[in-house]
Amino acid sequence: MITVFLRFYEELNDFLPLEHQKVRFQRKLKQSPSVKDLIESCGVPHPEVDLILINGESVGFDHRISNRDDISIYPVFESFDISDVKRLQARPLRQLQFVADGNLGKLARKMRLLGLDVAFDASAAKDDLLQTMINDNRVILTTNRGLLMRKIVERGYCVRSDNPTIQTREVIRRFDLVNVISPFTRCVCCNAVLKSVNKEEVLEYLKADTRKFYDAFTQCPECRKVYWYGSHTVRIQKFVEWIRKDFSV
Repeated sequence: MITVFLRFYEELNDFLPLEHQKVRFQRKLKQSPSVKDLIESCGVPHPEVDLILINGESVGFDHRISNRDDISIYPVFESFDISDVKRLQARPLRQLQFVADGNLGKLARKMRLLGLDVAFDASAAKDDLLQTMINDNRVILTTNRGLLMRKIVERGYCVRSDNPTIQTREVIRRFDLVNVISPFTRCVCCNAVLKSVNKEEVLEYLKADTRKFYDAFTQCPECRKVYWYGSHTVRIQKFVEWIRKDFSV
């Protein structure tokens, strides 16, 4: 038997039982696991972790635990410079593409409204999500922490809230995306980038009132859905303003 001491910081505590949140606690182990296996045995997926200190020294996920180790585990720091220690998540992280699991359709739609690239298929199996992650170099967004614990997952986030609006804020905060928001540039239905079109090109898709009162349009090159800045955009603009205000200093 070996004894170790652990302390998880900030939002990593979301994954822990109440008695282990925001405190240093003890674990007794029958063997010497890797620090990745130890962390995930506590319920914390490794993509949520960016820094591990053992006895004050930064280590990687494959580091083997020793008796009486004192282990501190920190979440991903998108907005802070910790370049002098061993960060466990690769950089850079600015031109991000995401893939959302089948429970996060409303989140995918709201992120697309903000111009963020989010692949989504409600019927996709776990292996399909992982394949999309690999093929397109995407970040997985999921409510399934077990999926994030797959060794193949390098980048991902376990969405906490059940509310799509709060979920959107979570993801933007976690990946520091407020400065790359570009509303009304992506199709909410199929994720393609919208293109400006002449009114004459889309007349067949428009209802009579839309033809009469609006002249500027964009269109999805994939599903052919047409968009315009009408009264329905007011609600969306308020949502965008709320997101940006939430992150203003």
